[in-house]
Amino acid sequence: MIFRAVIVGLLAFAAPIVVAPRAIAALNVFACEPEWAALASELGGEDVSVFTATTARQDPHQIQARPALIARLRGADIAVCTGAELEIGWMPVLLRQASNAKVQPGAAGYFEATQQVRLLEVPTRLDRAEGDIHPQGNPHIQSDPRYMRIVAAALAKRFAVIDAAHASRYAERAKLFDDKLAQAIARWQAEAAPLKGVNVMIYHKEWVYLATWLGMNEVDTIEPKPGVPPGSAYLAQLLDDAPKKKVRMILYSAYQDPRAPDFIAEKTHIPAVMLPFTVGGSEGAKDLFGLYDDTIKRLLAGLAAHG
Repeated sequence: MIFRAVIVGLLAFAAPIVVAPRAIAALNVFACEPEWAALASELGGEDVSVFTATTARQDPHQIQARPALIARLRGADIAVCTGAELEIGWMPVLLRQASNAKVQPGAAGYFEATQQVRLLEVPTRLDRAEGDIHPQGNPHIQSDPRYMRIVAAALAKRFAVIDAAHASRYAERAKLFDDKLAQAIARWQAEAAPLKGVNVMIYHKEWVYLATWLGMNEVDTIEPKPGVPPGSAYLAQLLDDAPKKKVRMILYSAYQDPRAPDFIAEKTHIPAVMLPFTVGGSEGAKDLFGLYDDTIKRLLAGLAAHG
């Protein structure tokens, strides 16, 4: 009897420290690129579980539709992608193989960021001889935080449609994110004032939104046509043109081969500046705010290096 009483007493003492099972996130998010994964995390908090299909060191045009990605998409409640055919080489395969009705185009669980904004550089003539052009316009909207505000508002509403039980929490986070981003944009624009009117050479046609936001001028590209690597004759022409066009920086992304930018920089003494392009592209670009902070920091450093 004494032994039984001791056991009962121990169980009664232990009962209050039993830990309840952790809540399971309501939404499984499949993000095509790191910037949308970061945005989904900002808006979703503990209510979402986010998987990122690509990294900042990968060319988003050139991704393999691997079985692991298919499996992830099969279990997703929403797919958040750039759209405008950026993922045309791999996302349709994933969608077909995953056979997940929730995330098919037209369903609430299929979200394209570029569908929420007006795109720049919409071609007036479609000709594949002109390189890897995007018929709907330039899809690389993430380099302008003003576009991010628009996409964030739309994505928060989509989360609320799919997960109505947490709609108020998505709306609250969206408001906090928008307020914080609006304040940061004002600071970034003030810091970046010296960049206005600066002529830059770019690697690939992916900086028009950044250039438009900060008032920089894209005057040449290392690729003779989008997606086409430069040959020796074309590089020689760039070396000749750079001083004439008063190029002050050569911009390229974290995922791109630095050899051509570095070669031009060495010959012309114009700084080559690597920009993170997306979250994770540099040590400083750990989230969306770090992405824009580090981008402007690197641009200003490049401008100062040119003198």
